[in-house]
Amino acid sequence: MLYMIGLGLGDAKDITVKGLEVVRRCSRVYLETYTSVLTVGKEVLEEFYERKLILADREEVEQEADNILKDADISDVAFLVVGDPFGATTHSDLILRATKLGIPYRVIHNASIMNAVGCCGLQLYKFGETVSIVFWTDTWRPESFFDKVKKNRQNGMHTLCLLDIKVKEQSLENLIKGRKIYEPPRYMSVNQAAQQLLEIVQNQRIRGEEPAVTEETLCVGLARVGAEDQKIAAGTLQQMSTVDLGGPLHSLIITGGSLHPLEMEMLSLFTIPENSSEAQSIGGL
Repeated sequence: MLYMIGLGLGDAKDITVKGLEVVRRCSRVYLETYTSVLTVGKEVLEEFYERKLILADREEVEQEADNILKDADISDVAFLVVGDPFGATTHSDLILRATKLGIPYRVIHNASIMNAVGCCGLQLYKFGETVSIVFWTDTWRPESFFDKVKKNRQNGMHTLCLLDIKVKEQSLENLIKGRKIYEPPRYMSVNQAAQQLLEIVQNQRIRGEEPAVTEETLCVGLARVGAEDQKIAAGTLQQMSTVDLGGPLHSLIITGGSLHPLEMEMLSLFTIPENSSEAQSIGGL
């Protein structure tokens, strides 16, 4: 059996009891390491799970999935995913590969950022299509995702923005020369995402377009959702561009315009003080 097991969002103890029982009896246990991160390292997980973990990076999962599935038809293999197993399309691909090989699978779900964002008080059923915001480069500055933000706002829906993670990335030079040298990990912050959004707004104005989002649009920044040091900040997009919510992982919500009174009351718990550019006084849990 191939087991796809969600680990939740916080630390080693967020795994479900059912998931932990499965992990402890599997012959091999893989930990997917590139679509998200936990607040604790591999060694902490191994100590709590009482099992050795095999790290599975993007290359391993996408190009060498057969190694993960090897002997899964005669023994139990676990594939651990931060959040919920279906938080990335890569994991659906692994299940399809297993099915073609006649390997049965079972999914053990857990909390993911897709539902945990409700912690800020915005109602989950009022979220529209989720978008990803990637790190811009000197030559690649995509804006196409902004059309989805516009559509969501036209429909009065909130937009969850998942922010870029760069893990085990190679520089162009090392990639061309075939050198297995990797850049330090990078995790996009709320203020970096907001700065790029503000630039898109300006670009649209220059092109004579009416931007669906402005500097005054109400947004919510979230950091380390599910962890003990979780932070939430509610304010304008302009305020989001300077707020510091600390370490990764971050997410950003662009609200859909009109809010329910209960949503407004909840967001008031996390409002950025008018005279503060720091996150020190921003409400957390």
